[in-house]
Parts: sequence; structure tokens; C-alpha cells
Amino acid sequence: MDKVIKQLHDIGIVPVIAIDDADKAVPLAKALSEGGLPAAEVTFRTAAGEEAIRRIAKEVPEMLVGAGTVLTKEQADRAIDAGSKFIVSPGFNPEVTKYVISKGVPMCPGTATPGEMEQAMSLGLDTVKFFPAEQNGGIGKLKALAGPYKNLNWMPTGGINTQNLAQYASFDQIVAVGGTWMVKKELINEEKWDEITEICKAAVKNLLGFKIIHLGINESDSASAEKTAKLLCDLFGFDYKPGNSSVFAGADFEVMRSKGRGEHGHIAIGTYNVDRAIYHLGRKGVGFDESTRGTDAKGNTQNIYTDLDIAGFALHLKKI
Repeated sequence: MDKVIKQLHDIGIVPVIAIDDADKAVPLAKALSEGGLPAAEVTFRTAAGEEAIRRIAKEVPEMLVGAGTVLTKEQADRAIDAGSKFIVSPGFNPEVTKYVISKGVPMCPGTATPGEMEQAMSLGLDTVKFFPAEQNGGIGKLKALAGPYKNLNWMPTGGINTQNLAQYASFDQIVAVGGTWMVKKELINEEKWDEITEICKAAVKNLLGFKIIHLGINESDSASAEKTAKLLCDLFGFDYKPGNSSVFAGADFEVMRSKGRGEHGHIAIGTYNVDRAIYHLGRKGVGFDESTRGTDAKGNTQNIYTDLDIAGFALHLKKI
């Protein structure tokens, strides 16, 4: 996966901005970044788009800024010159797509059909935009397409919001979703930067979908672990599930047969995408123990321990 596309994947949501006043671009970018979304697709639908990209690229360097609604080679040149790190188009134009690729800039052309997706793949792309997403069948259509197109990734845009975000976020072949709900024109025009930041924070919360999976309890030996697990099962009617290194009492308690991480045990936190969780928690200063990272065949992280100790419990991330 291209480095820029990987960044977009880890951020997970790309605000799609149509801005009329370039003077508002920098405070808007800062509000998005503060809310956990340091990425933006600034569209060429408005006259201020190009200058907005230029200012964000110069004054908010932590922001991954790209250009959207790029329809021509001339627009692509202007977008790249302004500092765009990626280019997005609403439809699939082979000539414009090939031109942007030749410039060495990640291109995400819009597609809606298998034919368009295959044409994009024939140009060497493994990530395309799916637009308009909800009107074209949404996540259900993408899951159906994932069968024949196992190595294709999508950036769906159109009709995505806080309510349906989790459906997309939990699907592994979604690079990121594009959305406008946190950058509505009235919010920008009225300079409601704090409100935009709060909407972004709520979006990130839904994107990650954190929830407690189980509590790990440290015991000194197998006999003690079995005794503790059986007690929990007897008291609350949980199923007793013995394993090699631990015993589960239902799905909520894992009793370790020997002292594991943490003084008392560990807390397993589930998330839709562990790599995105690593990115967003990393922005908050959380570190991770790379020796504990477990991945699937595609290299996607399935589980990892943080460097945190909370009241004597280690913290473990796990994909749900």
C-alpha cells in the first residue's frame, strides 16, 4: 500500500471540503486536526479550493491535504503545485488517472461499477473511490464485490455519516471514508471551529468502536486459575472453557494459568481496526509493545499490547 494511502487508512476518515473563503482554510484544518482528523480532501468545486490547499500545505504541515473533484490534467497540475499529497476524482477518467500516476502522486479515481474498478486496477491501482456510496448500494455492495476483488481497497464517499460510519469502518477493505458532515458550509462560514472539532471527535469514536472484550486475571498456577474460573462459572452461570495458557469463564473473564502482563492481569479492548486504533492512540502519546503484535495474512494487525498500566492491569487491543 502506498505510504500516503496508508496514512489515510490509519486516519480512517477524510473530511471532504468545499470552501468559499481561503482565509478560513487554516483554522478549519487546525480544528479538524485537533478533533483527530488530520486529513482533508479540498475540492476544486470552488474558486478558493486551490488557494485553500496551498495555505493548508504551508501553514498546517501535519495535515495530509489532497485535492478532490479533479476533472482535468490542468487541475491536477494546479493541485499538485499547490501541495496536494493525493488526488481524488468523482469518476473514472483513464487519461487523467494515468497522468496523475505519471506525476508520482497517489490517485483515487471514482468508480461505481466492477468494469470501472477493473480498468483502474489495470493501471496498477489497488485503491479507488466508491462514489456515490450509499446511492450505489453502500457497504452491502462492497462486501459483495470483495469476493472477486480481494486485493482492491475502497474509499467510499457519498451519504456516509455518524449513523452508518461503523458499518464501513469494520470492513477490512475500506481504506477510509470520505464525508462532509463535520465540514458543512454553515459551520465553516460561521467559523464554528470548536463545534467542528467536537463532531470530529465523535466521528473518531464511532470509527474505532472501542469496547471491553474481556478482563484477564492473573493467577500463579493452573490449579488456582481453574479454581477462580469455576467459582465465576458457578456464581454466574458462565460457561467453563479451559485452554492451554488460560481458562475462560464465559466470554468476559480470562483467568491466566501463570502470571501474565500487568500486576493483576490485563484488559482486552476491542476495536474495528487495530491499526487505526494504534494511530489514534499514538497521537495521544500511547506507546505499543511491538513484540506482541499479531497480524493476519495481509499484514493487518489483529492484536497488540500498549505500554499502559491501568490500576495494575495491562491494556491489550484486539480486533472485533
